[in-house]
Amino acid sequence: MTKQRSQLRLLLLQIRDDAITCEEELNEFIRYSHLEAAQFTVLNVFETPVFNATCMEGFDALLVGGSSDASVTQPEQYPFVEHLKRLLKHCLHESIPVFASCFGFQAAIEALGGQVIVDVASMEMGTYPLQLTEAALTDELFYDVPNGFWAVLGHKERAVSLPEEAVLLASSALCPYQAFRVAGKPFYAFQFHPEIDPPDLRVRLTRYQSRYFDSTATLATMLQDLQETPIANQLVKKFIDRILLA
Repeated sequence: MTKQRSQLRLLLLQIRDDAITCEEELNEFIRYSHLEAAQFTVLNVFETPVFNATCMEGFDALLVGGSSDASVTQPEQYPFVEHLKRLLKHCLHESIPVFASCFGFQAAIEALGGQVIVDVASMEMGTYPLQLTEAALTDELFYDVPNGFWAVLGHKERAVSLPEEAVLLASSALCPYQAFRVAGKPFYAFQFHPEIDPPDLRVRLTRYQSRYFDSTATLATMLQDLQETPIANQLVKKFIDRILLA
């Protein structure tokens, strides 16, 4: 029996070590999912670096957000990376719905057999137009998304190969792998941030400007060029409506 919207329970796995950004990210997922705060439970991997598949008991989906500094390419420095990869594989095997953005996307790539590299030269920071693949035209989330839609991006790492079972859905000029689903599974991953809009990004990058920009002028120029991202933001609610409640 399909659950009612109010009955859904989601686990948000956060990869952030400051309380302010954690709260912002949770509120972003709440806002764009159109669910209530009480329907979300947070597992922060900086606070709980060791976890297993039992953490999904009682939840209808796993959400995995971004990270301000952790890297999937450094599992020796961030021990939770391997636990996250095992959790993602468990969800795939058990057909537990997954919505993974940015760091979550990269963890999913690595977990399922693809590869992620550090590529500062191809860093995307701001809003960018994304191009759809032919597979997106018949995908449950993307079939009504216009080609060239704008999305928030913030990453210095990118995938250089997709898992064998991945179906590519979107790309950008600098990053060929921007979104994929796993064929026949309720598993979606996005290099971009469907949960973040330009006002969110403006606040976050201003806070972290020293990590990404060599001057305040560079940051100011990027912020002036931000485009609205309503189409990308709608993907969070579409995941709830078309995958969890279908």
